[in-house]
Amino acid sequence: MKTLLDHNQLNITLQRLAHQLIENHLHFDDTAIIGIQPRGVLLSDRIAALVQKITKQKHIDYGRLDITFYRDDVAQGIHIPKKTDIEFSIEGRNVVLIDDVLHTGRTIRSAMDALLDFGRPKNVELLVLVDRRFSRELPIQPDYIGHTVDTLMSQKVKVYWAEQDKKDEVVLID
Repeated sequence: MKTLLDHNQLNITLQRLAHQLIENHLHFDDTAIIGIQPRGVLLSDRIAALVQKITKQKHIDYGRLDITFYRDDVAQGIHIPKKTDIEFSIEGRNVVLIDDVLHTGRTIRSAMDALLDFGRPKNVELLVLVDRRFSRELPIQPDYIGHTVDTLMSQKVKVYWAEQDKKDEVVLID
């Protein structure tokens, strides 16, 4: 096991990602942030809170999206549905999808399919904490990247969050 980001490095990375979003979306009047259930929500909760704190805005449209029934492996029954919570329109708006690790691209494809049930956004951007760039099966690329890592297919990237795992850390497991 190799540590890719320790607690301090993770916090610095989250700050950088939040600032990059603010640079591109400024007041978030026409932008919504949506975290992908389950583990992308742990990241998006932090990013949304940082954006709100840095911009001092009272409200930013922030939602959570469950993609279980849009997955191409849903028949295997290995995923437990979570709650979708999007209480605003995304029609004609900028949407920033957030997930923890971008691997094959299949989760993001499923998220985009699920997102269309809530309207047709003007633009969809992707923010990921870790991009496993050489393992893509679909032509999906992130707009905001916390950390890039080159991995073998047999390796796994695991993101630990204090809220759920009692520590903040990103590791590569052989």
